[in-house]
Amino acid sequence: MALITDLNRWQKWALPTLVIVFTLAWIQHPDYEMSNFSTDLIVSAEQSSSVDKTPVFEERFASSDLDEFVHSPSITALPDGGLMSVWFAGSREGAADVDIRSARYDAETGQWGSEKVLVTREMTRQAVGKPIRKLGNPVIALAPDQRLWLFYVSVSIGGWAGSAINVMVSEDLGATWSEPHQLVTTPFVNISTLVRTTPVFHVDGSIGLPVYHEFLGKFPEYLYLDSNGHIEDKFRIADGTNSLQPTVVPLDEKRAIALLRYAGDEGHVLATMTEDAGQTWQEEWAVAPWNPNSSLSAVRTDEGSLLVAQNNLIDGRFRLSLDKATSNLSSWSVVAHLDASPDPLGNPIPRLEYEPIMKQKFISSSGTERKGLLTGFMGLLDYRVCRSDMCDFEYEYPSLIRASDGRYHLVYAWNNSFIKHVTFNTAWLESQP
Repeated sequence: MALITDLNRWQKWALPTLVIVFTLAWIQHPDYEMSNFSTDLIVSAEQSSSVDKTPVFEERFASSDLDEFVHSPSITALPDGGLMSVWFAGSREGAADVDIRSARYDAETGQWGSEKVLVTREMTRQAVGKPIRKLGNPVIALAPDQRLWLFYVSVSIGGWAGSAINVMVSEDLGATWSEPHQLVTTPFVNISTLVRTTPVFHVDGSIGLPVYHEFLGKFPEYLYLDSNGHIEDKFRIADGTNSLQPTVVPLDEKRAIALLRYAGDEGHVLATMTEDAGQTWQEEWAVAPWNPNSSLSAVRTDEGSLLVAQNNLIDGRFRLSLDKATSNLSSWSVVAHLDASPDPLGNPIPRLEYEPIMKQKFISSSGTERKGLLTGFMGLLDYRVCRSDMCDFEYEYPSLIRASDGRYHLVYAWNNSFIKHVTFNTAWLESQP
């Protein structure tokens, strides 16, 4: 009886206390003026054509380690023309041994260096002062002030729905990094906020970070940070229960499109639009491409259309396509299939048929620096892509950017084993039938 009385007393005071806490937080929240989207990286057709008039299409592996499952890559361009990519690697997704890896691309040599461990679970635990069960989904971006930002997910309790976002910053283009600290995006336990896609920068250097939730519903938000990574505000992108991992593409100073992963069964890519730099968003709607509950990535082209890397499939991730859409998303066309299973339905292939196909795909995809890994990779087929002598192809989690020279750079997870990097230019796009 005493327990019931105490519970009733707690319930009596809980709501007023919460009201007071949130009221005080709102009163004390500093005023700010939300900046417009930065349009510095919107490359004009004149700029692009002056750099590359000959079609360019290059493939190579960014990762170099054979031992781990790799997933969820992200890429950014560096001031010297180089690139930096990050991803997570371990025995499997969600395992305790997963860490955040990185590698650098040298523009002069045209090669990726060896991968390095950038963040570990133990490093994160020591920095944030709480238990960390697993890591995932790193995102890297270079700010206009030349600082590199790294955001990644950690879980202390439960599964991915119990995630928090950690942030690190580098003042010297990735030579050294600050200690991780967590963004407090929700009150009290600060769980269920994840990141996956590239940030958007605003004119004053503030950061628009597309995030999403998986606890008590699946929906995306736009987290607005100042130029030093402190949270200013957040805005709901969509109110649905089946949308995740928004990829946000500014069209001009005020307008941006967000394309959303559909987290239901047999659905299409979802879309929404803002006309006030991310503060409010239209009601989401379905667009033409199918989305088999998979991540996608998009950028703006010279002419103002969108270029989208995605698994445009009803089911499975056996084909990664590059698609083009008008800025209002009313018209879509396939530019190219970047990687695909030879089976049009993605059915598993008998191992005897699969091995020569995979060898050829490895040779064409790996680049000169990684070709020596072929024998080791073929010895791991049963661990990565084959079950009972039937084998699959899997290409997923693309991250697409456009560098200041007009070239496009795409990274994605290649058959659970490597992070693949593809470079192409506008001339190559225009040469596609």
